[in-house]
Amino acid sequence: MTPEERLAALGIELPEAPPAVGSYVPWARTVNLVVTSFQLPWQAGELAYSGKLGAELKTDEGYEAARLCALNGIAQLKDAASELSRISRIVRVEGHVGCDPAFTEIPQVLNGASDIVNEVFGERGRHTRTALGHMVMPLDAAVMIGFWAEIED
Repeated sequence: MTPEERLAALGIELPEAPPAVGSYVPWARTVNLVVTSFQLPWQAGELAYSGKLGAELKTDEGYEAARLCALNGIAQLKDAASELSRISRIVRVEGHVGCDPAFTEIPQVLNGASDIVNEVFGERGRHTRTALGHMVMPLDAAVMIGFWAEIED
């Protein structure tokens, strides 16, 4: 199955790739590597999850925020590649979680991104990951996710 077929089987309609909210580009390509800027949990033009995990938000809400960020990142990859089947491998998923200093469930939150990436890309989605927590995040977003991916010509 192609990634687009997997999305359809999961009943997921990929969102439009969100525009940059600053002086940067949403993705950049060099030879066969595409790197996305960090994606926030945008849904229909609104920030769907804001606040800190372990304070205003629970782990399951963070999981959903990470999943939404990943779908926005997948939309960026599709924009870069024209079709997701040209993505030969997800190399790295970088995850950052806005959280209370005592919050320790950062990996569980970021599984929301990893799980959807693995579902959509299958074996090509198996990736390395960064998992970091921060007390301050851009726009008070709960989670942000970035991708490094190989692309085929």
